[in-house]
Amino acid sequence: MYRHGVLEAEGFPVGNVSDYLTDPDATVWLDFCGPTEEDLAAISEELGLHALAVEDAVHEHQRAKLDRYDSHAFLTVYAATLDDERGVLTVSELAAFITGQALVTVRKDENFAIDEVVARWDAAGELAKNGVGFLVHGLLDYVVDGHFAVVQALDEQIEALEDLVFDERPRYTDMQRRSFELRKSLVRVRRIVLPMREVVNAIMRRDLNIADGEMQPYFQDVYDHVLRASEWTESLRDLVTTIRETQLNIQGNRLNTIMKKVTSWAAIIAIPTAVTGFYGQNVPYPGFQTATGFWTSTLVIIILSAGLYVAFKKRDWL
Repeated sequence: MYRHGVLEAEGFPVGNVSDYLTDPDATVWLDFCGPTEEDLAAISEELGLHALAVEDAVHEHQRAKLDRYDSHAFLTVYAATLDDERGVLTVSELAAFITGQALVTVRKDENFAIDEVVARWDAAGELAKNGVGFLVHGLLDYVVDGHFAVVQALDEQIEALEDLVFDERPRYTDMQRRSFELRKSLVRVRRIVLPMREVVNAIMRRDLNIADGEMQPYFQDVYDHVLRASEWTESLRDLVTTIRETQLNIQGNRLNTIMKKVTSWAAIIAIPTAVTGFYGQNVPYPGFQTATGFWTSTLVIIILSAGLYVAFKKRDWL
C-alpha cells in the first residue's frame, strides 16, 4: 500500500484492502498467482469486480486487450522470453484489474517475473505519487521491453541464419528446423505484440484517468516502443520467408551444378564402358581365366565404387 507515493504497508490480508481504500490518498497493489474464481471472490466483493472480468482472469489464452466496466478496467497482457539456443518462445499471461485506487494482478503461472516489475516500481519511486497510473506504467513498461528484447534477439538469430544460407557446406536439415522454429516464434510474437498497440492506446485515453498529467509522457514512450516492436516483427516475418525462398533457390542451383558434374563423369565413364562392352576383353591380361583375376577385378570395382560414394557424400552430392 502506497500513501502519497510512499510505501507504507505490504503483506497484509486481502480483507484489509477496503480499509486502506477509504483513504483517497492510498493506492493498493494486490498480486495473485494461479488463483481460482473462489480465490478471487473476496477481492471481487471488496472492489466490485465484474463477473465476466473475474472469469477471464482465471481462464487462460485470452487475447491481449483492455475491457472497460463501470467501476474498473480489465487488462490482459503477455510477457515473453526467448531461448537463444533453440529459438523457442516462452509466453506468460497476466491479467489485471485497474480501479481508481487499486491494481490487482493475476498471474497464470510462476513464469511471469513479477519481481522485475516491482524492481521497476522501486527504481522510479519519485513517480509513485501518481497512484495506479504509476503501477500500470511499470507493468506495461516491463512487458513491452520484454517484447522488444525478444524481437531484437530474433533479429540476431535471423541474421545468423542468413550466414548459414551462404555457407559453402550448408546443413539443410538444421537450417530448415531452425527457420521453422524461428517462424513459429515470430507468429506467436506477432499475436502478442500487435494487440498491444490498441491496449496502450486505450489506456492513454483521458477518460480512463490512468495516464494523466505527469504519467502521460511515460505512457507515450511505452506506446512508441510498442509501435517499433510491431513494425520490427512484421519486417522479420517477411525476412524469414525471404531467407527460406533464397535457401530453396540456392539448393536448386547447387543441385543443378551437381547434376552437371555427375553427368560429365558419367559421359566420360560411358565411353570406355561402351568400347569394352562392345568388343569384350578377349585378349590375355593379368589373371586371365583364373580365380585370382576374378577376385582382383571384383575388389577393384568395390574399391572404386566405395571411393566414388565417399567423394560424392563428402561433397554433399548424395
